Amino acid sequence: MRERQVAFTARVEQSRVRRTGAVLRRGTPSSCHELAARPNRRVALFKSFVSASALSALTIATPALADPLTSEDLFRIKSVGSVAVSPDGSRVAYQVGGRPNIIEGEENGGYESQLMIGTGPNQAASYLPEGMSVSDIKFSPDGRWVSFLHKGEDDEERSVYAVPVYGGSYRKVAQSPDAGVIAHAWSPDGQTIYMLAGAAGDDARDKEKKKGFDAIVYEEEAQLRRMFRSRLGDLDNDVDATAIAIPGYVTEFSVSPDGSYAVVGSQPTPQIDDTYTSKRFHIVDLASADVRAVVETPGKVGDAEISPDGRTMSLIAGVDMNDPAATTLHLVDTATGEFRALNAGAAEAATDAEWLDDGKLAAIIHVGAQSLLRVYNADGSVDHQHDPGALILRSIEADGGTVTVTADAPSHPAELFRVTPDGFTRWTDSNPWLANIDLGKQETIKYTARDGQVIEGILVHPVGGIPEGGAPLILDVHGGPEAHDSNGWTTNYGGPGHIAAGKGYAVFQPNYRGSTAYGTAFSKQHQNDYAGKEFNDLVDAKRALVEMGVADPDRVGVTGGSYGGYATAWSSTALSEEFAAGVMFVGISNQISKFGTTDIPYEMYNVHSRKWPWEDWQAMLDASPITHVGKAETPILIMHGEEDTRVSPSQSYELYRSIKVRKPETPVRLVLYPGEGHGNSKAAARYDYNLRMLRWFDTYLKTGDRKAPLPDPRPELKLQDSE
Repeated sequence: MRERQVAFTARVEQSRVRRTGAVLRRGTPSSCHELAARPNRRVALFKSFVSASALSALTIATPALADPLTSEDLFRIKSVGSVAVSPDGSRVAYQVGGRPNIIEGEENGGYESQLMIGTGPNQAASYLPEGMSVSDIKFSPDGRWVSFLHKGEDDEERSVYAVPVYGGSYRKVAQSPDAGVIAHAWSPDGQTIYMLAGAAGDDARDKEKKKGFDAIVYEEEAQLRRMFRSRLGDLDNDVDATAIAIPGYVTEFSVSPDGSYAVVGSQPTPQIDDTYTSKRFHIVDLASADVRAVVETPGKVGDAEISPDGRTMSLIAGVDMNDPAATTLHLVDTATGEFRALNAGAAEAATDAEWLDDGKLAAIIHVGAQSLLRVYNADGSVDHQHDPGALILRSIEADGGTVTVTADAPSHPAELFRVTPDGFTRWTDSNPWLANIDLGKQETIKYTARDGQVIEGILVHPVGGIPEGGAPLILDVHGGPEAHDSNGWTTNYGGPGHIAAGKGYAVFQPNYRGSTAYGTAFSKQHQNDYAGKEFNDLVDAKRALVEMGVADPDRVGVTGGSYGGYATAWSSTALSEEFAAGVMFVGISNQISKFGTTDIPYEMYNVHSRKWPWEDWQAMLDASPITHVGKAETPILIMHGEEDTRVSPSQSYELYRSIKVRKPETPVRLVLYPGEGHGNSKAAARYDYNLRMLRWFDTYLKTGDRKAPLPDPRPELKLQDSE
């Protein structure tokens, strides 16, 4: 093997942030009052950052730790979700949530969150009863109420509720006439609630279904969402919300600062392919419901924000129809819909943006595996930018002189940080128990692929260090591939991360060709080259890590979901000689049948294959793992949600059956999750998945024994109150 350049970058500080539990009390520290009184200093605050040095102020020395992270700990993990800042900047409302702790007997379910309102570091209060999960948090224009979506005991669907900031109980303030509310917004005068709601019910159809006539006409029974406005007090007077005519299937909306128009994200149908290929933003007059302008961006669209004067909108979007992801920041004239890009072609990805009070625009930019905060002037020129050190910035919200971000790091999931003259001040510690967990060292590395392309990725070392001869290595391959892994918190139910590190594995997350955050040109390198350079990058990652002494060459495995599942299937068949074990989740095994069974055929054509199967049947077949099953010596665990419409479960059936028939001596198992789609939502399905994944690697990868018997079909559940 020829000499390979392996460069280490962005060494991660290993000390851990120690925090006590959040103090549940009300009150506003004097610093908050000071900033609230000077809202126009927001940009000045940005200019006085202390960059990476600010983060180090949050860390203190810690003694040696002993306990590794476990699968059961997944359900103790909480993180900060959506955030809203009060108009005067004195308070921040935010969600803290996670999955139910089924280990300790909580009822199985999906994501649940608690509403908190904070006034300073570790100063927050829970304003709602315990167990009351909410979403879509907003402050009223006067800052006296925090509104949210919730389904109350007497509600058939979700409605808009609000809780007073200065004391008192929550109450319902608005609802749609006959469907659940999906999103809401306040009018600038605080007297009206705008709502995006589901489709109207069909009584006749419901009666037919009760009689057994429940046939579904595929893709021909679109249910369009609706918009409503409701004056505060209408509920008390039994007045129904007023409908607002909107174009197509609406995905989101926001109201202009003067209340005259709304920016509405709309697409022709609810189909996900339309989301990727046909979604556009419309400027809609709220009085007449007329469409003032359409923002005719050519590709995918993401976050849209209206400037304080209402004349400009920021929009994160693709630069053309073949751009794999919306990563370029644009400015849009809200009067005409004309737009221009600010960072097209740069080796980076814009992920979120927020307007500041003085008309400047702050944007979170991911550059490879790291992130930064950049501020643009109103004319689109760069004012300044700052490096947050080890923090990976995820979202930004601002108002009244207060700027907040959510951010994670190698040592913690997403937390709330406030931007101050000293940098980033941490406000929350949602997982104080993590201070007693021994996490493996984590860092960003670069290696050079066989054709000279430099590839970056995230390496988590085994807890206790790398043994002589190398550790068993798991390549954790992200999906998309139009996504990227950052050097932040990497552990989840499908991502082995620190749990695997605690069991003696090294884990590497490669940002292989097709990944975002390295520029559109890099993200297009995989197009019209299924399983080519993109998956050669995985083999080259293995060889580089072996050369570094990190990995044992005979004990390297692969896991991933969706496109990462495709990578796993390919690595376990066509590249079987390189990899000792595979765990494939909702992955692709046949590129021909994938086209005929997915809900994103145009997305596949535009940003992946760049040709239709009938234009080259053989090429599609050659790029399919089922074609290479004859080489399959790699033990592979295949898992899939039974209700997946993105990658049909039939893809997993095909690979499983092909291996069972043609290579019966190769260990293979297929596990299906009823009620789950393209990813597991419920806590029990996540726990089951994580246990199975790690046990499969323990059986075949850690031992290096490809012929070991199949493990027991049932995982060992550690439930305190299991029945």
